[in-house]
Amino acid sequence: MPSVLTTLDQSMRQLAPESAAAATAATIDAVIDAAVQQLNHRPREKLGDRYRRLRRQSQLIAEPLSAEDCCVQAMPDASPIKWHLAHTTWFFETFLLERFQSGFAPFHPQFRMLFNSYYEGVGAKFPRPQRGLLTRPALEEVMAYRAQVDERMLLLIDALEADGADPDTGSQQAQLKDFLALLELGMQHEQQHQELMLTDIKVLLSINPLQPAYQPLPASMQLNDPVELELQWHRIDAGVVEIGHTGSGFCFDNETPRHRQFVEAYQCASRLVNNAEYLAFVEAGGYEDASLWLSEGWEWKKQQDLNHPLYWRPAGNGRWREFTEYGLQPLQPHRAVVHLSYYEADAYARWAGARLLTEAEWEHAAARLQGQGREFFGVAWQWTSSSYAPYPGFAAAPGAVGEYNGKFMVNQYVLRGSSSATPLNHARLTYRNFFPATARWQVSGIRLARQA
Repeated sequence: MPSVLTTLDQSMRQLAPESAAAATAATIDAVIDAAVQQLNHRPREKLGDRYRRLRRQSQLIAEPLSAEDCCVQAMPDASPIKWHLAHTTWFFETFLLERFQSGFAPFHPQFRMLFNSYYEGVGAKFPRPQRGLLTRPALEEVMAYRAQVDERMLLLIDALEADGADPDTGSQQAQLKDFLALLELGMQHEQQHQELMLTDIKVLLSINPLQPAYQPLPASMQLNDPVELELQWHRIDAGVVEIGHTGSGFCFDNETPRHRQFVEAYQCASRLVNNAEYLAFVEAGGYEDASLWLSEGWEWKKQQDLNHPLYWRPAGNGRWREFTEYGLQPLQPHRAVVHLSYYEADAYARWAGARLLTEAEWEHAAARLQGQGREFFGVAWQWTSSSYAPYPGFAAAPGAVGEYNGKFMVNQYVLRGSSSATPLNHARLTYRNFFPATARWQVSGIRLARQA
């Protein structure tokens, strides 16, 4: 299966030169939307190769950073990069090696406690808000931890592939099934942390008055504002829709079971709200108008003294800059506005005479519109008005692994799609992301809806 970039390149070469030069962002987004869907159905590569590539990607994310960068924690909701590198390793050691490796011995006995995130069934945990105080182990020891666990994991995986995955007994088949399920969960878990690594280091660097870049802007690259596209509305009729995961591919437990919901007729915006539109909200006094805000959101906004998105910086004369992975850059009017809380998204929607989609509407619209709808994937997670709750019939798995999602189903909202920080083959139609209403450090944006 070709990559997103290959698919895009082939599509663009099929156009006449003058057409290619004038290709709109909508065409590109349609190709990306289709490619993201294809990535979830590509032929399976060897497990060992996939594991190696996945683990290498986390280290590539950390490569531009200093040891000091990797140790600091910007806020209680974020984690140091060093902790992410260790915790994802802890997952494989704790849930796979400890169970399946003959003669298992931990890399370091205290790592079981230091890098446990929230699994009560595993034992004691180091307090999350204090992860930035862990100057020891040093980054070098964390990397040695990763290397040793990878070596042991690959021995198991390579042995599995060499044996042809053909166990002799029913108990062996059950063990193999459990191993493969936990291995897949561990790799998907690390992809989640790869996205968190990017968003956590961004908020850390943004606090520094030097406004340092995560990486330099390549000399051959320009951050050009995309073509302005008119916001259009797609009508979707009322009816009973099915949402939730189906098929044999991977999903997290919170995406199941597939079930039916009734939705009234509604209209779905053809693209995400952009910076220019959100700037109009800011300049119109949207952050000072209590009538636009939910009560809790208004109190939170006042306490935080907020009057613009997280990474916007005033540049004088009505101009703005935005803190990006390349440092401070001019605000690009037609790019999607990102790093918004649920409260900000909801207030903007009310100001615009619209509302946020429910998650059932979002999933149904994304499936129906395909290339007609823009930016469903790969740009920004999209806030929905749906509280994060279990689907009808949901049951958490037994044991510590069952703590992965179910126990967080309270006081949070669902986001759908994927963002520019999400690994491409991690996105899918039924993915349910979730954060509290105040979260701004994730790459989150707005897709509007209104009644038909």
